[in-house]
Amino acid sequence: MDTRVAQAAIGRAEMRHIMVGLGLAMLLSALDQTIVVTALPTIGADFHDFGRLSWIVTAYLVAATAVTPLYGKLADIHGRRVVLLAGIAIFLIGSVACALAPGMIALTAARAVQGAGGGGLISLSQTIIADLVTPRERGRYQTYFAAVFTTSSIAGPVLGGVFAEYASWPWIFWINLPLGAAAFVIVNRRLAALPWRGRPHRLDALGALLLVAAAALFVLALGQDAARHLATTAALLAASSVFWALFAWRAKTAEEPFIPLSVLANRVARHATLTGAFGLGSYIGLSVVLPVYFESGLGLAPDRSGLALIPMMIATVIGATLSGQVMAHVTHYKRAPLAALACAVAAAMFLGWRLADLSLFEMNALLTVVGLGVGAMLPISTVCVQNAVHGHDLGAATAVMQFSRQLGGALIVALLGALVFSGGSAEAAERLRAAGDLVTAFRLVFCAAAGCIALSFFFLARMEEKPLRGAHH
Repeated sequence: MDTRVAQAAIGRAEMRHIMVGLGLAMLLSALDQTIVVTALPTIGADFHDFGRLSWIVTAYLVAATAVTPLYGKLADIHGRRVVLLAGIAIFLIGSVACALAPGMIALTAARAVQGAGGGGLISLSQTIIADLVTPRERGRYQTYFAAVFTTSSIAGPVLGGVFAEYASWPWIFWINLPLGAAAFVIVNRRLAALPWRGRPHRLDALGALLLVAAAALFVLALGQDAARHLATTAALLAASSVFWALFAWRAKTAEEPFIPLSVLANRVARHATLTGAFGLGSYIGLSVVLPVYFESGLGLAPDRSGLALIPMMIATVIGATLSGQVMAHVTHYKRAPLAALACAVAAAMFLGWRLADLSLFEMNALLTVVGLGVGAMLPISTVCVQNAVHGHDLGAATAVMQFSRQLGGALIVALLGALVFSGGSAEAAERLRAAGDLVTAFRLVFCAAAGCIALSFFFLARMEEKPLRGAHH
């Protein structure tokens, strides 16, 4: 779609309506990755099957990660609206199947269907904004997306616990129906009148299949307990490596590869993608493991443990908001996020150094600095990817960016989780606390997070600061 045509076709009020629809679509995917967690014990008790609870989470993650690039390519071929509506519909079908599942196997399969629908909702929403808004103005709209993720991170576990305790766990899936229906209606109505100006593409089915297999095997390997299932983890990683190699071969030989070579070879897009993968992955990893320290190390109750994460999450939204607003008005838009990331690295290193001496208030102050740094990086990395590629490759490039962030998040969660759950379960953290080693483990966690944020800083520093398309306003 020609951005100038799209901007001429909509006004500010119409843009707000579109943002509501896209925000609801993104909320479906983001919320469903957090709302399930607190309901897992209830689901396990209901089905008398605790051994396969992890399948519920893994099935969604594998499917969502694997299909994300496919949605981007299909959106470049068939248009954004049609593909986004298809994703919402598949997600809702999966939600109904989850709510009606009679057992763990059926629930796992239904979660995979949900993931197959939800995998494209985030990247497609970002692509549609890229169609409608010039790169210079685009940063400010990333604030809405950061707010969606923060809302899902806070509200998801709370809603999941409330539904599991006071209603029944299927309601964590039934709640998707009114949200999804509203998103479907708004997206269909508001985007139907906008022109679509793409370029003819062909879908490289073999390339898509190879990438889906490579990503799925990689995420499955990261979800294994390597200490207990070393042979399985090694076999999955080896198989994934084979499919990655085959995908690289296919990308070089196909007439029109699944991921365009122009995207893979673009240095700006590559550096921006790696910046986002390491930065956001660190944030996700800390969000997953920090409750263990809050509860086992500081003695907080589970509900207070969730509240203790709120300062870091709010700081992420504030960082994204400020960075996105400033980006539209300055030429050297990298300077502020680079300074913020440098402060985030220093804060994480200080946490690793003096963790045993820090109060909860002091920890939250330092985690707030980490959140501000990661948040300031997010709109820059997203907009720079979209600013660096041609319009007809926008969907594929945005999907590759989101795909890399999901893989980066899975990898860093596995890394930080291995440092904490060395025995393969939450009981391992209790054993660490009893042995006095929990602080040592989390010192390593913060040092590892600092290293990953430093890599985010490194790739952002190396990224060329290309002028953003669009006039100053």
